[in-house]
Amino acid sequence: MRFDFAQPWMLLLLPLALLPLLRRRSDTLVFPFVAWLPPDRVGRLLGVLWRALAVAAMACIVVGLAGPGQSGAQILRSGRGAEVLILMDRSSSMDNVVHLNGLNDGGHFSVKESKNQIVRELLTTFVAKRPHDRFAFMTFSTSAMRVVPFTERGDMVRAGLAATGVGRGLPETRMGSALLAAIGEFEGRPYSGSRVILIVSDGGAQLDEPTRERIRAGLVHEKIALYWVYIRSGPNSPDLTAGTNTVYGSAEEQALHDFFRTLKTPYHLYQTDDSEAMAAAMAEIDRQQNFPLSYHERVPRRDFGAAFHLAALLCCAGLLACRALQLRSWS
Repeated sequence: MRFDFAQPWMLLLLPLALLPLLRRRSDTLVFPFVAWLPPDRVGRLLGVLWRALAVAAMACIVVGLAGPGQSGAQILRSGRGAEVLILMDRSSSMDNVVHLNGLNDGGHFSVKESKNQIVRELLTTFVAKRPHDRFAFMTFSTSAMRVVPFTERGDMVRAGLAATGVGRGLPETRMGSALLAAIGEFEGRPYSGSRVILIVSDGGAQLDEPTRERIRAGLVHEKIALYWVYIRSGPNSPDLTAGTNTVYGSAEEQALHDFFRTLKTPYHLYQTDDSEAMAAAMAEIDRQQNFPLSYHERVPRRDFGAAFHLAALLCCAGLLACRALQLRSWS
């Protein structure tokens, strides 16, 4: 923590606070021989108090105008949770609709919702349920875009999630560059607890060998676990839970899953076919990532100007009280 002034040049006016100490013409006594006057200890005390209050009032006003405060403060916070980076697919395929599970009261299938809308609502609930986590939020299609950097402000992340409902996505899904950008968000940050990249996507990617090596090395170096919420687009989409033995399959989703299984860091696949499966996957992630977490939070600058102005006001009130006592004494 550092004490500083927003307008330090105002401190040049501080010598003006010494003006009440100067003798005034009205302070000159009109009596030719002061030894005849009775001793006035109360008057002397009031005179000293008057000058002290006047000096203090002017000094507090000047210091208050200079904008004293405390900046650069960091508070150590602790709780249970994780550092979670949400990497959300925002390609055009996420705008397609899916059937919600179950029947309504009329015996008909529920209305259709887009995958983006369902994911957005579930992620919003997930963020709201974890107030002690530090979240970051990125979207990707043709390129990765950082929406919200790491923050403990869940409302900022929820606002970023809500913004993904505006417009339509682009046609491409470049998972490799998006993963590298997500890993880069952890670089240079002090390790304070569990770290997770949560990928939410309905597609995969064929990654070249240099990209795979960079992703593998980055996850190990930054100690990041990888969770993939894979949203099947339909019955023709590959079933990644079928247990294929292919090292790198022909389908992009299967190829990406096979690569993730070779990682040296924790990896878990959550394959979902509908909204209920997505909700179950988010609930499982919520149960797993509940470890001790500590981090330093930078707090906004604290302004102490109001306290100095209040002190100046109290000094002025004391001056008025001294003046009232003087008038009462003369009367």
